[in-house]
Amino acid sequence: MFRKTIFWIHLCCGVAAGIVVFTMSFTGVALMYERQIKQWAAEQDYVPAAEQGTRLSLEAMIDLQSLRQPDFEASTVTVTNNPGAPVDFRAGRRGGASLNPYSGEPMAVGSPGLNSFFSAMTGFHRWFNIEGENRAIARQVTGVSNVIFLFLVLSGMYLWLPKLWKWALFKARLAFRKDYPNSKARDFHWHHIFGIWAAIPLVAVVYTGAVISYPWAANFMYVVFGAEVPQQQAQQGGPGGGAPGGQQAARQGGPGGGGPGGAAANVLAEAGSAGLVPVPAAAGMSLDALLDKALAHSGEGWNRVNVTIPKPGDDQVSIEIDKGNGAQAQLRHTLALSRTGGEVVSVTGFSDTPKAQRLRGIARFLHTGEILGFWGQTIAGLGSLAALFLVWTGFALSWRRLIQPLFARRAGR
Repeated sequence: MFRKTIFWIHLCCGVAAGIVVFTMSFTGVALMYERQIKQWAAEQDYVPAAEQGTRLSLEAMIDLQSLRQPDFEASTVTVTNNPGAPVDFRAGRRGGASLNPYSGEPMAVGSPGLNSFFSAMTGFHRWFNIEGENRAIARQVTGVSNVIFLFLVLSGMYLWLPKLWKWALFKARLAFRKDYPNSKARDFHWHHIFGIWAAIPLVAVVYTGAVISYPWAANFMYVVFGAEVPQQQAQQGGPGGGAPGGQQAARQGGPGGGGPGGAAANVLAEAGSAGLVPVPAAAGMSLDALLDKALAHSGEGWNRVNVTIPKPGDDQVSIEIDKGNGAQAQLRHTLALSRTGGEVVSVTGFSDTPKAQRLRGIARFLHTGEILGFWGQTIAGLGSLAALFLVWTGFALSWRRLIQPLFARRAGR
């Protein structure tokens, strides 16, 4: 009786949320390698080796950016391990600009078409690309459907177990067959096979999706792993979430250390004569020299660094070094260096952050698989692909069980 009850709840929930689960799974597959594809597209616009020369100093580039966009107050400057990529300026999580590291000219990289495609896929994944006040309703629909999907995966794991615990029966539900007597048998068997092989990845992807959407799911995660529930998190409500982000910039080796040249020199010269060149943040070592010290301290294998632009009077400079793909917090650490002498004042890594913050970051990028790199993304994407087969076979089986008998009865009258 218990198994039958679970089965009917499973079936009804699948019918109710199937279309939404299908759309989220489809867009999840489309977004699987977003990071790599956007990076590849960006690299097509990098400065060719023939046009590379002496790099502008970071101070010169900060001045140029400030002069070009006086209303945009950048808080960080990002460089990564590729000599042809732009130097990126950011103000928090929103807004930004990129400059050619050799000429100082504005530099656009990437494909607008690809960016638009992935933006549309992300929006559809979260809220069906609905704009305006109805977006909140759409987020609720996807959030609730995601929770229903979690129940479907867990209950499906229970229903997968054969009534008689014999190895032959287990084996029959683990491997594909060459031939099936009919389409119903095929759909039934595929539903079981895709469900069990994708169960663990789907639990991870779907539960972390719930963590992104609902505070109660995050709070449960904190309690399970022995972390203190953040007060702000405990008071929040409603679905939320983020998307895989971020274009990667590029840089290789140490700073060029050279002064501005060409068009950049003209801009700075004209601005200097007008008294517009920003005053240096503080006396002491240049940002390039400090960056060299930070990289020497951290060793090889870095991919990008984020330098917090110091303000007048600051006696330290914060430099974050990322050795991962941008979504792996465990491969990032931040150094605070003395502005005057370059001594490393402190080093803060993943283990030094609050446990709840670490868990939240892991959950955020476990949802996309990016926390585990390329293979993690592949597993998460294949789980989403399996979910498409689960919805298809589930609808087919439901049609035969619920709808076809009605037509048969009507035909028999």
